[in-house]
Amino acid sequence: MPDGMRAGASGGARAGASGGARAGPSDGGGVPGVAAARVVSPRRTTVVVGLGVCAWAAFAALTLIVVSRHGAPLPPDRALLARSLGHRPPMAVAAARALTDTGTGAVPYALVIAAGLIAGRTARQRCAAALTGLLCLGLGQAVRYGVMDLVGRVRPPYADWEVLASGWSYPSGHTTTSALTAGLLITALWLRAPHGRGPLTLLVACWGAGVGLTRIFLGVHWFTDVLGGWLFAAGWLALFLTAAARWLPARVRPGAPEPGSGEAP
Repeated sequence: MPDGMRAGASGGARAGASGGARAGPSDGGGVPGVAAARVVSPRRTTVVVGLGVCAWAAFAALTLIVVSRHGAPLPPDRALLARSLGHRPPMAVAAARALTDTGTGAVPYALVIAAGLIAGRTARQRCAAALTGLLCLGLGQAVRYGVMDLVGRVRPPYADWEVLASGWSYPSGHTTTSALTAGLLITALWLRAPHGRGPLTLLVACWGAGVGLTRIFLGVHWFTDVLGGWLFAAGWLALFLTAAARWLPARVRPGAPEPGSGEAP
């Protein structure tokens, strides 16, 4: 081959290799879609699965303990309820009521829709992410109600309540709902917010945990009800995120590149 042709072929190969490296998923280059691809990588999916298995195992163990005691409170349940009864200034009670109200009703569903809008890059992805999040929350609620009916645990004494409550006690509904919502929001932030997601993630996590703690403070749930809600939410969220990463079509999966953008999927 003539020298000119060899040089051209060599240059073309170098340019192709360089272009391929720039388009590959290992070099994010600040592109949100590529950062998102890292979040749902097989290694991270394995971590999510492992955490989910641990959460389900802990939830099953705690549920067996509660059932074996016929719903009777454990020592931490009595201790934390007694402590909350002795520290209830009016302003703290008002703040706890306001916070606990955000863990039910329309607020969690609105936040889940917002999470879907954050997670997607295109209108199709946003719609798919919002619907997936709503499905996660709705099905989680249905399964939780089933567990509550099976366990049939009675709430703390009515005289200790600072808000109205209904239904069985384990696992806590407000806690489960807020934890699932917080988990979906945090997932969306890590998918699509390359800057400033640390403080936002902390804020969302504090909200989710705070709603659960208000249920103890206001006297309508035992501590193990709240712990069970957190564990159930963690296990359910891990299960749903894993299923979404595996079975959602690539074109609607949050973080996938836009058609014709030239980015690697």
